[in-house]
Amino acid sequence: MKRFSVFAVAREAMRQHNGWGRTWSNPEPKKSYEVIIVGAGGHGLATAYYLGKNFGITNVAVIEKGWLGGGNTGRNTTIIRSNYLQDPSAALYEKSRSLYENLSQDLNYNLMFSPRGCMMLAQTQHEMRGYKRTAHANSLQGVKTEFIGPERVKKLCPIMNIDGPRYPVLGALWQPRAGSARHDAVAWGYARACSEMGMHILQKTEVTGITKDSGCVTGVETSRGHIRCKKLGMVVAGHASVVAEMAGFRLPIESVPLQALVSEPIKPCMDVVVMANTVHGYMSQSDKGEMVIGGGTDGYNAYTQRGSFHHLEETVRALIETFPMISRLKMLRHWGGIVDVTGDRSPILSKTPLGNTFINCGWGTGGFKAIPGSGWGFAELMAKGESPLTAEFGLDRFRAGRFVDESVAAGVAH
Repeated sequence: MKRFSVFAVAREAMRQHNGWGRTWSNPEPKKSYEVIIVGAGGHGLATAYYLGKNFGITNVAVIEKGWLGGGNTGRNTTIIRSNYLQDPSAALYEKSRSLYENLSQDLNYNLMFSPRGCMMLAQTQHEMRGYKRTAHANSLQGVKTEFIGPERVKKLCPIMNIDGPRYPVLGALWQPRAGSARHDAVAWGYARACSEMGMHILQKTEVTGITKDSGCVTGVETSRGHIRCKKLGMVVAGHASVVAEMAGFRLPIESVPLQALVSEPIKPCMDVVVMANTVHGYMSQSDKGEMVIGGGTDGYNAYTQRGSFHHLEETVRALIETFPMISRLKMLRHWGGIVDVTGDRSPILSKTPLGNTFINCGWGTGGFKAIPGSGWGFAELMAKGESPLTAEFGLDRFRAGRFVDESVAAGVAH
């Protein structure tokens, strides 16, 4: 597989770009693999990549019911940050953010990572106290954040109205090295690297059953036949409970729609990411000029990838108070994803009741920012049976009451 470089681009430009090959292969499935990962989203592909890079395990199949990156990886608002309060969360997300910094070079694929900075607005006295506490905790964790006043907020984002009628801006938790990346490119970059290592990415291959013997998984039934494996990783985002049921155990999660939208493209006017948790909306501007807008999950359980218009209206109405200029914009497109939410709003990266089976799920609305760190830690868990990054996110925490409660800490599960 060819490496991308300025010389390769110039060479292909001279011959009408006819020399580029496939970005990743499209193989027929083998009868067995050392590891099967169900789910070819960002987390599944990152797990496969770090299994190969860090542990030399390349006899891997990544099985996807639809197309690569067609689930939540391609249905999010691309925010990357690590300013979490709880120590296990901060460690996991900071590992991910630091990996994003050089991931384009590691994968030889432009992920369009933009460390433009992220502000989480404090619009009540309670939020201001909470974010100051988080800034102090981040300092102890080695995560660079600071609490800034309204004047600095206005300077960083001039289009913002900091004297809102209901929720004036009292300050913000500012992480200067947070930002965003191209969501599709993250999946494509990992897929290309996995394929180059000889791994099989099996698209349009639905898992219909899981075969077991003596408390361990022996393989999976798919729409393309039975495939055996020595280890199984379940990384299927909104359908984690469905796949877990096939394996014979239940998960403490619920599945809900999360929706977002983009406006028509406009000239550059906002070069930071802004999250307003009191009104529950967040916004950034894409490289194409679109205003990328998201909010909270819908208030009902469902497996729809569309969402509800009344919730969309609520999010936009709230953001217009802080960003009056967006009231004049037209919506370009609108989409939804299915997210798995746990009781403590933290993920599950864990062994399962089946001896050779592992599960990665429950990221709620914050999965994209965690992709590299999740893949790093989950690969280590699958290869070695334990990982410092995943130790506090096991299934047993719900039975033992060892919650990593980010819903209380952050006020929102992003």
